Amino acid sequence: MMEFHPVTKHIGAEVTGVDLRKPLSPEEVATLRQGWLTHLVLFFRDQHIDDDQHLQFALNFGSLNHPAFKKDAGSPIHVLDQTSPKGEGGDEWHSDNTFEPTPPMGSLLRCVQLPSVGGDTCWANTYLAYESLSPSLQRLCDELTAEHDITMSMKKAISKGHPFDLKEIQAKWPPLVRPVVRVHAETGRKALFVNRASTTRLIGLTDRENEALLPLLIDHIRSPEYQVRLRWRPGTLAFWDNRPTQHYAVADYTERRRMHRVTINAFPEHQDHV
Repeated sequence: MMEFHPVTKHIGAEVTGVDLRKPLSPEEVATLRQGWLTHLVLFFRDQHIDDDQHLQFALNFGSLNHPAFKKDAGSPIHVLDQTSPKGEGGDEWHSDNTFEPTPPMGSLLRCVQLPSVGGDTCWANTYLAYESLSPSLQRLCDELTAEHDITMSMKKAISKGHPFDLKEIQAKWPPLVRPVVRVHAETGRKALFVNRASTTRLIGLTDRENEALLPLLIDHIRSPEYQVRLRWRPGTLAFWDNRPTQHYAVADYTERRRMHRVTINAFPEHQDHV
């Protein structure tokens, strides 16, 4: 029988009683989806699956998203193969690709190879980040919008030696204005929707107001009570909802870490407007 075992009070659960090597029944998919919406990130241990099984599991929950900067554009699997990740961008709190017109709904990340120590990943509950603001600040945030721009993350990648053409990328993904508070399409709950990787400024505020308020909102999700931290093992798969979470890849290793990821878009009936 499938069971969900919460890892913290507010975010994260380990799932037992399911074998990801096998096709899922509609009832199993519905149960997992509800558990995912409740816990925001699900952890599956000892699931030694191949890339095709990984993909087929992901496609139960959304359509395939092709990451903006994946090197192998013909493969649905995004391989993250790193030995010196510090400063690559994953080691700051972020939601994936909020600069895109339709950011991905979620990701399924599978551990293939680990360093001898380190390489954990953390997730934060941005529902709780919003709900723990004072009512006055909630009301202000409800009315605000913010600019999301790819430029910051691209400059960081280029400084690390990645051969991107910044002007070409900026032309393809110009800045977008999005609400500071996102309403989840499936749960109706409000989540704080600014992040350090992509959010550049709050619209309609002065520079001084931005200097005070935007860092406060971005740093607010760093409170430990909003977070869960996963210690990976080969065969572990994490499935998170990109809409009410942010994540952080801990860059504390210098040995090879290889992860396989499938990213998904929402089905039309589950899409929101940001």
